Amino acid sequence: MSGGTKVYKWLLGNFYNVNSLIYGMCFVCVCMQAIQGNDITVKSYKVESRITSRFAHTTVKSSVVNSGANAQSIGFNVQIPKRAFINNFTMNVNGITFVGSVKEKTVARNLYAQARARGKAAGIVRYSSSTHQLKLTEVHVPPGSKVEFELHYQEMMQRKLGVYQHTLHLQPGRLVPLLQVDVYIFEPKGIKFVTASNTLGEHLSELTKITHTKEKAHIVFKPTLQQQRKCENCTESSVDGEFTVMYDVERESNAGELQVSDGHFVQFFAPSDLSPLSKNIVFVIDVSGSMWGLKMKQTVEAMKAILDDLSMDDYFSIIDFNHNVRCWNEDLVQASSIQANEAKKYIQSIKPNGGTNINEALLRAVQMLVRASNQGLTDPRSVSMIILVSDGDPTVGEIKLNTIQKNVKRVMTEEFSLYSLGIGFDVDFDFLERIAMDNRGIAQRINANHDAADQLKTFYSQVSSPLLRTISINFPENAVNNVTQNRFDKFFHGSELIVAGKLQPSDFTTLQSITTASAVTNINFLFNAVLFKYTIMHLLIYAKLLLIRMRVTIVKEAHVTVTVDGKISVMVLLHRVWKKHPIQVDFLGIYMSNANKYSTQVHGLIGQFAKEPEVKLYGVHEGADPKKKEATMEVKGNKLAVTRGWQKDYRRDKKRGSDVYCWFIHNSGKGFIDGSYTSYILPQLDSFLTSI
Repeated sequence: MSGGTKVYKWLLGNFYNVNSLIYGMCFVCVCMQAIQGNDITVKSYKVESRITSRFAHTTVKSSVVNSGANAQSIGFNVQIPKRAFINNFTMNVNGITFVGSVKEKTVARNLYAQARARGKAAGIVRYSSSTHQLKLTEVHVPPGSKVEFELHYQEMMQRKLGVYQHTLHLQPGRLVPLLQVDVYIFEPKGIKFVTASNTLGEHLSELTKITHTKEKAHIVFKPTLQQQRKCENCTESSVDGEFTVMYDVERESNAGELQVSDGHFVQFFAPSDLSPLSKNIVFVIDVSGSMWGLKMKQTVEAMKAILDDLSMDDYFSIIDFNHNVRCWNEDLVQASSIQANEAKKYIQSIKPNGGTNINEALLRAVQMLVRASNQGLTDPRSVSMIILVSDGDPTVGEIKLNTIQKNVKRVMTEEFSLYSLGIGFDVDFDFLERIAMDNRGIAQRINANHDAADQLKTFYSQVSSPLLRTISINFPENAVNNVTQNRFDKFFHGSELIVAGKLQPSDFTTLQSITTASAVTNINFLFNAVLFKYTIMHLLIYAKLLLIRMRVTIVKEAHVTVTVDGKISVMVLLHRVWKKHPIQVDFLGIYMSNANKYSTQVHGLIGQFAKEPEVKLYGVHEGADPKKKEATMEVKGNKLAVTRGWQKDYRRDKKRGSDVYCWFIHNSGKGFIDGSYTSYILPQLDSFLTSI
């Protein structure tokens, strides 16, 4: 699947729903965090991510063995990124692969109990939306079994503060003989920089290796068994934390790029050389009793730094609330150094106590922004926002979350945004997220620890420099359809907007987009992408794709023909067998013309027969089957036993095929093909590509 197609499907929100119990005839997951049973051995733990054009596909694999005489139970945890979607779980037991499926909770539990009673491998998985953890609470592993777990998930990379950040949560749970992390990056426009870090400890940070070319990067983390130990003689693993890769791409002066592939397009929009818009901010801070201590101390520290960051063009005020709501200033004030210092003194004097009246505090904040706008205090092109910091649920005034959500949405205007910061894990983060998304903002959870101030400041940095507002990315009529969101409220420095969709059949040779937005000075952006010339008739019954040296002809449900330089033609047919056939499977047949003109260096399974080898046949006699004669074939200096039989040629008649009389070579072609047939088997379609 191409990068454009992947991004398009991602933006449409086609994700795997795991908010229920998941059951497979045997089950799935990876990342051992808790393992019960002394006879369970973890053989390997591998994580591989392939990032192409900001789209990441991550595979986590782990292999365990139950060497005991009795069945054992093992438990696993894996934490996935919030924006990721899971697209596959499998579990391989003694060479047999099973795929998990989603079931209703009670049904899943019953199926698990039945499988376990029969001595089968089985497991139940839960997904926590609050911690973004996929938890395989128990897997029943029969004695002497080797179990391999494999999890696949995908995510669209988000650019924040000028960086794409890809984080992997490593939790093997114990020492592993083979532990390896590989991250492959391919960005067609070029990679500007790439770095890697982890929270696993200084002694492990030095083990990361990065190779980097203009368009590709490969990051490897592979600690030995000894390097994984917490101490020299420890039996516990120190690998329990995050492994993060950060990078950015090269950008042309036109602020982004427009990519076209496989009938889809994706536009990345990230201008940088623009002056920031002024801001109007109301900080709404929870000062209830639960904020006492470290939470309040960290919030005050962060607010002092944020106030220092405001410019003279910005306007602000502060609302603090517990069971009461107080305003530092009833109106927005200019962010002069004098006003900023007065605000610092105010927040430093706050003593947390009492309940939590979120509803009244947010309504007062909206009133403050509306009043400033009506009085002409704010620049029409400025950006107005509310930043809410809270650690708990409402306990005073309106306490119904749905009602608070409706109240705020009713009074907010389209020019305002609400950003929610939830401190700690006691807060109802789902509520904060809903109320933010309802009002053109985002929410973020802040861990209640000693770096909470840094987390607050980092979040503010993401929204502190708005460059554009009211952004619209448009395409010519009849050129595209099924376009994802193409109108955006704001664009902040260091971020990126993404639009994707499908190309319509047309005579266009170039796809053009025009982006309009409100900035300090009005500005438009123009993007162009050269399309491969193609003609589509009768709903993609026939299609052609013309490249400079290659022509691809597609006949729906029939075949694909690839012609290179007009000299080499290869036809690919999909052959289907009977449904539920006990042995045979669908396969691709590849056919070449005898008139093909290959280079002298042609090789491989097909290339070695570009020049037909000299073949001698003798000793033809009756075989064990009277209908199938047998003989000896001499080819490439080898004497091979062959059997006469019929083969189907599907090039003209795809359904029934035409019979062709052939000689069949035994032993998987040994002696007829160069080397062993196993040399021509690929683990996956793209595995032949050179990796760096």
